[in-house]
Amino acid sequence: MSGDLSWVPPEVDPTVPHPARVYDYWLDGASNFAADRELAEKINKIMPGVREAARFNRAFLRRAAVFMVESGVRQFLDIGSGLPTAGNLHEIVQGLDPSCRVVYVDRDPIAVAHSTLLLSGNDRAAVVHADARDRATIIESEEARRLLDFSQPVGLFMLLLLHFMPDEWDPAGIVAGYRDLLPSGSYLAVSHVAADGEARNLGDAVRVYDQNTHNQPFPRTHAEVLRFFDGFDLVEPGLVGCPMWRPDGMGGISDDPGINSLPYAGVARKP
Repeated sequence: MSGDLSWVPPEVDPTVPHPARVYDYWLDGASNFAADRELAEKINKIMPGVREAARFNRAFLRRAAVFMVESGVRQFLDIGSGLPTAGNLHEIVQGLDPSCRVVYVDRDPIAVAHSTLLLSGNDRAAVVHADARDRATIIESEEARRLLDFSQPVGLFMLLLLHFMPDEWDPAGIVAGYRDLLPSGSYLAVSHVAADGEARNLGDAVRVYDQNTHNQPFPRTHAEVLRFFDGFDLVEPGLVGCPMWRPDGMGGISDDPGINSLPYAGVARKP
């Protein structure tokens, strides 16, 4: 994005980087500002391979979505969905079964505006502008009431979201609130930056990210991320490095083990 910025919502400061737009840049998207690109390149220099890790996360979304559809899920809730980019959830699941329904949720007004435009004419997908903590706002929204039936299994996605929540917010409690709404047979997919992986210079990258955005990341250990799956049954291979979750040859695996383990990823079923 460059040139005329008159279209930008007034509550958005294009000079302040935002995680969704930084991620979009790493995925070669076009929905980012100069400040986002500058920060993304700073992180790239500190932690070479982070762009590859972002792509691994996107590939994990595809594999998890396909797995859920093959397991019988036909409705999805993607919280912290970010900006539309290649391989959106609704495109994946509706490509497998056009009857699939998707509700996206994001608190970034630009992400919501772009998603609304992308979904124009798709009556089986919609976006809700809300914070992940506002569970009632999300569940009771017009879009969720129209598209989601909580008497039937739901596929819940929380990818690269929970590490932006400090412990004071009780992110495990937030996930549990959604878990308690889901019927048996529902699935949860989570990816989360690893505090105990082999990624080099992670601490430096986190400090630079924190200094340049209003969204501090909080990497967590394997044991801490596992807590988000309390009340669910992890499916094989459990909580692993992103590209190691049921690889199919299309997402690739890095030669750098630190990048492979940078985000943890897992899918679990509610019994």
